[in-house]
Amino acid sequence: MTDEGSSPLISVVIPVFNGARTLPRCFASLQASTFTDWEGILVDDGCTDASPDIARAAGFRVVATDRPHCGPAVARNVGARTARGDILLFLDADVAVQPDSLTRVAEVFRSDPGLAACFGSYDEAPADEGFLSQYKNLFHHYVHQSAREEASTFWSGCGAVRRDIFLALGGFDPSYTRPTIEDIELGYRLRRAGYRIRLEKRLQVKHMKRWTVRSLIQSDVLDRGILWTRLILATRTLPNDLNVQTGSRLSVAALYLLIFCLLLGFWWWPLWLAAAALAFLIAALNWPLYRFFARKRGWWFALRAWPWHWLYLGYSGLSFLIGLGQHLLSRRQATVVAASRSSPGEGVETTVAGGGEAVIQPSKEVL
Repeated sequence: MTDEGSSPLISVVIPVFNGARTLPRCFASLQASTFTDWEGILVDDGCTDASPDIARAAGFRVVATDRPHCGPAVARNVGARTARGDILLFLDADVAVQPDSLTRVAEVFRSDPGLAACFGSYDEAPADEGFLSQYKNLFHHYVHQSAREEASTFWSGCGAVRRDIFLALGGFDPSYTRPTIEDIELGYRLRRAGYRIRLEKRLQVKHMKRWTVRSLIQSDVLDRGILWTRLILATRTLPNDLNVQTGSRLSVAALYLLIFCLLLGFWWWPLWLAAAALAFLIAALNWPLYRFFARKRGWWFALRAWPWHWLYLGYSGLSFLIGLGQHLLSRRQATVVAASRSSPGEGVETTVAGGGEAVIQPSKEVL
């Protein structure tokens, strides 16, 4: 870590609300880094535990949001304003980097001066040994490691961006007050502005979160799936990448057709044969994933992960339907508001920027 007052190459920005359980390991991993030209900034979003004290003891600068519970988007923006480095490396408080992680970030940007941002993935060995934590982490690892290196979005769990570009774009959208898709939305804006983002597959961090059924479904449906659907519809951008690859979309459609055939099969049994064919199709589309599970944790783990993945496909489809409904309702409300504001006798012409809805459009001035 560089001395205070100098200008480091990388500013590590960690937003936190009560992260005392995982922060010591997060800081210890950073302090073991082979790269030394960096500074650490912890952004206190209203902590009531010892997180700020732990950060100061580790040599981190501690800054705070204007009010508690602003969310990680605002917290990261606060950290970016105080950062001195040319590169902002955003980390979650529940991840641990590898000794060469910061070196990889520096090398990526040095080797490609035209690159605006890069991000990595979780490694294949999460800290929590519970089945759901292993399944969720391995699924994330597989999706990122199987994706294209020329990325279409961004990930803030371990993601870096040039500070001048980040500030010029206005940072993260503060309307996202929970850890949701603020990083995805920033990635969309980076790409629309003509900047390049790279998925650096060698940049891997260890996740220390313990997943439960409730937290998994809440994250996938309420915090990601529905909001990502609305962002896709608002921007009219559906990349064939990460969780929205063509194979995943086909799997979701096939699963709902399978359910339809199973139900109607009680009235016309040949539909059960169609359901069996659809089940085979879903298995074939996702066989590389199931084989990956088996290779990493054995076939018994893969068999247990299979129904959880199908559940994921099911609620992904439900998330899309809910997001679509909210998008259409928002457009209708925008039309009504525009009509009510128009002068009597004038024609009403409503245009929604980007084909989207005002509630999720990024702020003009985020920082």
